[in-house]
Amino acid sequence: MLLTLLLETRPNVQFWPFIVVSFITILSALYVVTSKKPVYSVLALIVTFLSISVHYVMLNAQFLAIVNIIVYAGAIMVLFLFVLMLLNLKKETEPVKHISWGIIASISGLLLLFVLVAALVSIDDYIQPGLDREVGLIKNLGQMLFTKYLVPFELTGILFLSAMVGAVLLGKREKKEELS
Repeated sequence: MLLTLLLETRPNVQFWPFIVVSFITILSALYVVTSKKPVYSVLALIVTFLSISVHYVMLNAQFLAIVNIIVYAGAIMVLFLFVLMLLNLKKETEPVKHISWGIIASISGLLLLFVLVAALVSIDDYIQPGLDREVGLIKNLGQMLFTKYLVPFELTGILFLSAMVGAVLLGKREKKEELS
């Protein structure tokens, strides 16, 4: 039902590429959870993020696709790999998991699936059939940011700049205290 709804509201999304990318996304996400080796799990998570970015491109949301690749597939995955390398995980240090955790996780997953299906069944009332096809383009986002939302955009930039200056000053102050 969701797929037919998606195809009705976005006719530029092709059916078979969507199915193939969805299949890759689901398989790589399952591999993330079921893999015994953490590094392979992180690599499969990168594939998952990249295939989600392909979904964004197919839905004409190029900005979200680029941000997803830069932030998640780039920065967050590098952080995960560093944490895995620093932890030096071994089989001997892993705690023994009981079967009750698997049962609890399965019940929680089924409840989440039930809630998602219930939410998707009632989504028909909220989707407008005549949506603008250029709503996710970077050009339109930039146009809105630099015309209608220019003041909040500039204030956010000043806020980030003051946070960076504060972090540098705090870092310098701690080094001076260590030397004395």
